[in-house]
Amino acid sequence: MKPALDKHPSGGVLSLGQLLEHHPAQTPALIDPGLLPSSGILFVGGEPKVGKSLLVANLALALASGSSRTGFTIPQARRVLICQFELPTSQFAARLAPMRKPIGSAADSNLLIDTEAAGHLLSAPRGLDHFLRAVRAANADVVVLDPLYSTHDQDENDTRAMAALCQTLLRLRDVSHAALIIVHHIRKSVGRYEIGSAFRGSSALHAVGDSYLLLVRPSPQVPTVELRFQFRYAPAQEPRLLTLDADTLWFVPSHSATPSPQPRRKVETADVERALAASGSVRFNQLRQQIMDQSECSRRTAQLAIQRACREGSIVHKNGQYCLPFTSSPRVAPR
Repeated sequence: MKPALDKHPSGGVLSLGQLLEHHPAQTPALIDPGLLPSSGILFVGGEPKVGKSLLVANLALALASGSSRTGFTIPQARRVLICQFELPTSQFAARLAPMRKPIGSAADSNLLIDTEAAGHLLSAPRGLDHFLRAVRAANADVVVLDPLYSTHDQDENDTRAMAALCQTLLRLRDVSHAALIIVHHIRKSVGRYEIGSAFRGSSALHAVGDSYLLLVRPSPQVPTVELRFQFRYAPAQEPRLLTLDADTLWFVPSHSATPSPQPRRKVETADVERALAASGSVRFNQLRQQIMDQSECSRRTAQLAIQRACREGSIVHKNGQYCLPFTSSPRVAPR
């Protein structure tokens, strides 16, 4: 039998006993339940103007003041550095002013803003150095990047480019020893059950994110958003509703019941036939949209239903249009 490892090894190889001795317990989350792990990465996304930046500013103030707000628990106050790229400093200050009123001066010394963040790119070495210096100067426990696309010049549809950006995010986290809250936009077409995969560049982002928070507006007429969660380590959470207080710009838990998820809708061949019977001969995009509206399904589900109906012979494809078998061939308009 080979000799046991030294009690105080000089290399990076540890026995199980040594590993547990050096890391006896998991560090508590910064935002509970499990939304932001210590030294973790939280992605926050949603469609434009849904309130992503407002919610993230709420979370930053709650962290800095140590107050449990917006329906989340903050175990203790943390130093937070905000790097935001969308508003001039004066306008961002005007946004924070009404949020400060409910908490008073509790966050004043712990919430810091990088007023020179604009123009610095994480994808460039000098840009990364700027953010690392800012984090050290702020002695920050949490760093907010809002939005991600303003921190780089990479193609977000290029998996390799996004993978390189994600490695930079990991370096920022590891060198600074700070948790990251990253505001990012989502793809144009997102299914009801998509959360982490809804973010652009998601195949790369899935490798680095610890938590994903998706904001969805159930109705454009009311200032209420639904939060959907996906966690890598924490237990799953049910969706919850928040309502925006227009005076304080704080999101507060809504008294409305969270809508129950609807079961996935399978589109049958009869649904495709019904859509064509109502419209006659149509092109693919029109037919797909009619099926989506009629059956409340995703674009992918409608597309698969059309393909299946064609294979079964329930509908036919002629001259670039779809019709029922007993419908006369569609006329092609002269060019």
